[in-house]
Amino acid sequence: MEKSPVEVLFLGSGDAFGSGGRFQTCISVRTPSDRFLVDCGASSLIPMKQARIDPREVSKILVSHLHGDHFGGIPFFVLDAQLVTKRTAPLTIIGPPGLRERVTAAMEVLFPGSATARRNFDLKFVELFPRTATTIDGIVATAFPVINASGATPYALRVEVAGRVIAYSGDTEWTPALVEAARGADLFICEAYFFDKKAKGHLDYSTFLSRRGDFSCGRIVLTHMSEDMLARSHEIEDIPAADGLRVSL
Repeated sequence: MEKSPVEVLFLGSGDAFGSGGRFQTCISVRTPSDRFLVDCGASSLIPMKQARIDPREVSKILVSHLHGDHFGGIPFFVLDAQLVTKRTAPLTIIGPPGLRERVTAAMEVLFPGSATARRNFDLKFVELFPRTATTIDGIVATAFPVINASGATPYALRVEVAGRVIAYSGDTEWTPALVEAARGADLFICEAYFFDKKAKGHLDYSTFLSRRGDFSCGRIVLTHMSEDMLARSHEIEDIPAADGLRVSL
């Protein structure tokens, strides 16, 4: 695949609880001909509009797992597309099995009737299956099952776009699948929730550091940090994410 400039913008780099005053997870990936999101936490429209990104530019939303701080912004995004920006281009939402049902349920809980309201754009859902490369509108997405109790299979994601490879851990305990997902990637975005405290479904920095040599990839950015991790971010060796961080590939 021919290489083109790719910009990764951390619209939201926070956890579910606003640690450090950060927005929930939302990562924008822009190429010369496309823009898509990786995760879309409940707060995502706010930093998007602060960054003066027209949501109509977003062609796809990839979802790592079905926790609200990673997919909870989709109902707001869809309603904004319907009522505010008057979107006409299709929007594709990509993620684990059960994605359509969970998004539909969330829309009905938050805005009854919104899931079946008439729209002037097609809302498409694509389910990813483990270790199966799926081509969707100019990108190739591959999902790797990880460890997090989100009510459906959680994934680390590997996305090939414009000749570049971006890997993302999602939320997970340590698993060798992270090494697999990140192999040869230009950028690996990895959760580091606590500094050394162990928590179910999450990766701490000390465990990541003990496995750092297993990764064969380019740059690593650590994200989804708690207050504990943020207080010690000066001790980390890799790039710490922050809202507004831009990485050019």
